[in-house]
Amino acid sequence: MPTRTPAPTPRNRAAGLPTLMRRYFGFSRRETSGFLVLLLLLLAWLFVPALLRPALPRYNPAADQRQLNQLATELAARRQPDAARYARRAYPSRYPAVPQVALTPFDPNALTARDWEARGLRHFLAERLVHFRDVIGGFKAKEQIRRTYGLPDSVYQRLAPYMQLPETMPARTAYARQERPFNQKFTDRAPYPASKFPRKPTHLAAFDLNAADTTQLMQIRGIGRGLSARVVEYRARLGGFVRAGQLAEIYSLRDAPDLVDSLRKYTFVTGSFAPTPIDVNNAPFELLQAHPYVGKRLARVVVAYRQQHGPFRQATDLRQIRILDEATYEKLLPYLRL
Repeated sequence: MPTRTPAPTPRNRAAGLPTLMRRYFGFSRRETSGFLVLLLLLLAWLFVPALLRPALPRYNPAADQRQLNQLATELAARRQPDAARYARRAYPSRYPAVPQVALTPFDPNALTARDWEARGLRHFLAERLVHFRDVIGGFKAKEQIRRTYGLPDSVYQRLAPYMQLPETMPARTAYARQERPFNQKFTDRAPYPASKFPRKPTHLAAFDLNAADTTQLMQIRGIGRGLSARVVEYRARLGGFVRAGQLAEIYSLRDAPDLVDSLRKYTFVTGSFAPTPIDVNNAPFELLQAHPYVGKRLARVVVAYRQQHGPFRQATDLRQIRILDEATYEKLLPYLRL
């Protein structure tokens, strides 16, 4: 029969514990020697650099302090002439000192600027009071002096008891109207002066817009000398009006529809009128850009296009210019000559 192993007792377990410790954590003689050698090498690695490092010299700030003191002395010596150069100078006063007088009752309307200075006012305030008195024709009350610009209230309170003037302005007396008969009220009035501008006619006959001068245009109500000159100048640049609606294109009339209506009411454009044409094939750049419907940008493109592609053969050839929109083309069409 197989023999059974007896169960370990606590005493047996305690007796086998040192054996287990030696089995798992014990060192042999060779391993112990290697561990000691490794530990000595680590200690040498830590302390040998500190032992081999050369000793640093001790810092002595005395030499540097002496050098800084010397530099500060040189800098102060250099700046001393500049300080003397820009030192604040004592300028003499523009106005001589005025001896002060004891305060006694006085009339402010009889004092000069020097008398005001003798009573404690500065020169500019004294000049201001005298000028203010001359402008208003003399002081009539103390409150006029109190309202003087720049006069300190403390100075006024010191001088006010000695001023021989009332405190406030006297009340104004009401104007006594003299009743007169109604038919005599306006007989003594001067007649209105005659106006230097002639009266404009109330009934004006219509006239040709392309043949009118500034004098005829000024007969329309609301049209003055400057506006009539602008109408004539725009007509010359345009080459003549082909319809009355072109008046609204004038800069001064864009925001004045009532004046445009007045011009349309008293002017007309004849159907047989032929405007001054512009030769787009031969006209120079300066002449083209002066036209209100062309301008600098379009004139530059027109000149470049005819130089590259030759002269325009018909008016529809201008449609090949991309910057020429349809509205401008329609307005420009009556003025084209090819």
